[in-house]
Amino acid sequence: MSDKKTALVISAHSADFVWRAGGAIALHQKLGYEVTVVCLSYGERGESAKLWKQAGMTLEKVKAERRTEAENAAAALGVNDIRFFDVGDYPLDLGRETKDRMVDVIREVQPKWMMSHSKWDPYNTDHMNTTQFALECRMIAQAWGHNPGQKVLGAPQLYLFEPHQTEQMEWKPNVFLDITDVWDKKWAAIQCMQGQEHLWHFYENVAENRGNHFRRNSGGQSGGRNAKYAEGFQAIFPQTVDELV
Repeated sequence: MSDKKTALVISAHSADFVWRAGGAIALHQKLGYEVTVVCLSYGERGESAKLWKQAGMTLEKVKAERRTEAENAAAALGVNDIRFFDVGDYPLDLGRETKDRMVDVIREVQPKWMMSHSKWDPYNTDHMNTTQFALECRMIAQAWGHNPGQKVLGAPQLYLFEPHQTEQMEWKPNVFLDITDVWDKKWAAIQCMQGQEHLWHFYENVAENRGNHFRRNSGGQSGGRNAKYAEGFQAIFPQTVDELV
C-alpha cells in the first residue's frame, strides 16, 4: 500500500475548480498532497460570453483561451496534474465512454478524497450532472468486476464545493476549511480567469464570509481561530473515527 497522499477534483468547466476549491487545492498541495484536477469541458459555449463578444471568435479559439487560463490558474495553485476531457458543455457528454475514462483516472490517482459540485443546480445542469457522474464513477471504481486486474478504489470522501447561488442549490456546508495561508495563491488563480472577471470579487466575498463562519464555529470570541478566508464543503459520506472532536 502506498502512503502517498492524493486528491481528485472533478470540475464541470475549466474555471469551476478555481472559484470553488482553489484554496483547498493550494492548501493540500502545501501539506504534501498530489492534487489532480479533471476539467470535463472548457466551458466554451456556456461560460465564455466575454470571449464570444470579440469579433472573429471561433469555438477552437475559445477552447484554447480557456485552457490557457486554467493551466495558468493550476500553476498558481501548485496543482500536481490537470487534465482536460474536452467533452463539450451545455450540455456535457457524460456517457459510458466518459465514465470509463474517469474511472481509469480515479483508479490511477487513488484519491484520499474527492471534490465536485452541488447535487442540485437548476441554473446550470452541467454542474449537478457532474456530481451524479462523480458519484457513479466512484461507485464503478470500487467494483471488483470492472476491469479486473486494476487496483480498486477504497472509500474516499466526496466533498461538494459551494455553488454560485448557494441558497437556491439546497447545499448546506458541514465542513469549513481555513485557507488564509494560501489565499494569495487562490487570488492569483482567480485573476487568471480573464474570461470571467465579473466573478473575481464575488468569490473574494464568499471566502471572507466563510472565514466568518469558520471563526464562529471554531469558538468565536471564546477562542476561535482568526481565519480571514475559508471555503465551505458538504461531505456526502459518514466519517469513520476513533475519537470525537
